Amino acid sequence: MHRPEDATAPAATAAPDRPADTPARAAEIRARPAERRRPAAPARRGPADPVKSLMHDHRDLCERAVSPLEIAAGLEAHGLTDRTAARYRHRDVFALAEELYARTPARPAGPAVAAPPPPGPDTEARAGWTLLALLPGAVCLATAGLLRTTEGALGGGARAAATVTGALLACLALRLCLGRGPLRAPEGAGRAGLYACWLLSFAVYGEGLLAQVVSGGPDGPWEAGPAPLLGLTAALAPAAWCAHLFTVRAHRKLTGSRALEEFGAGVRPLLLASVALFVCALLPLLFLADLGFGGDGLPVAAAALGVLFFLARLLAAHGLPEPGTVALAAACALEAAAPALVLAGRLPGLEPLARPVHALVAAGGTEAVPALACGAAALGLLVHASAALSRASAHTRA
Repeated sequence: MHRPEDATAPAATAAPDRPADTPARAAEIRARPAERRRPAAPARRGPADPVKSLMHDHRDLCERAVSPLEIAAGLEAHGLTDRTAARYRHRDVFALAEELYARTPARPAGPAVAAPPPPGPDTEARAGWTLLALLPGAVCLATAGLLRTTEGALGGGARAAATVTGALLACLALRLCLGRGPLRAPEGAGRAGLYACWLLSFAVYGEGLLAQVVSGGPDGPWEAGPAPLLGLTAALAPAAWCAHLFTVRAHRKLTGSRALEEFGAGVRPLLLASVALFVCALLPLLFLADLGFGGDGLPVAAAALGVLFFLARLLAAHGLPEPGTVALAAACALEAAAPALVLAGRLPGLEPLARPVHALVAAGGTEAVPALACGAAALGLLVHASAALSRASAHTRA
């Protein structure tokens, strides 16, 4: 036996007598440290678990969510798209949301909880908000019938009192209608109510005012036209049902979609179909109301105003009241600008200001002014709604 310090001497003397395969053994021994150093290879860029960093950034969203659908909508609201989800090694936002939901420390990891059922499955609830939606039209119809049957029998004071009472009851019924059902705005409507009152007042008295201003007035009380008000209040029930159908169908599309682009492509036709269905219900009601008050044509301005109201309320019901408020304010500004420009054109040197209004009235009558104002606002709001309501985040708040 040799001592450890002498082990190298025999090995050195015996090296020439070793077989030829000795270098292979030595190479194998030298290769083992290289295998142990395998983790020293070039590391990937970025964090090893990108989903964990995303979960840390959106911890509150993940802990409050009751389903992966809410997480997907929240991520989309923060600007995350299906292409961005590929950076987190997922094919789309929905798959990424499912993993975030399962890995949230606030709840045990396991099968995802099913998404909430589509809104409005209760038959009694639907019957309740349907009756409330019929109430404003019924109040306006009763008031108009009372004024028509008592014409010549009641004095001016009594008729004015009946009109004011009917208007107050209609406002109360309208408030009850908009407080429940698919037309309820969970985040409020902001200043939209003030602009809506202006637009309704202009629909009743605006054409008479424009007729007097264009002809050189105003020179006295202008004539009221209550037919648009009656038709619009009667259209509240179809508006509620169209909004309900759109919300339910969109929710089903959301629960069945696997990509945000797929959901958006499926919701846009639903929105256009809902608007078209509402227009098909609105036009006959306006036509009948106009005939009842001795009208001779279809009120195009009232139809444009009805579509504008429907789109503004649909957006507000999905948590987006600001675009509708802006569109209503723009329509109010255009309607107010028409008589103001005519009056300003009477001043010396400002005659060109009144020419567009005179040309518009000469081409389409006094109804052309509110029709253009409300129609342009409704068209712009429809374009915005087709983009805003095609986002998943807009349907988790409804």
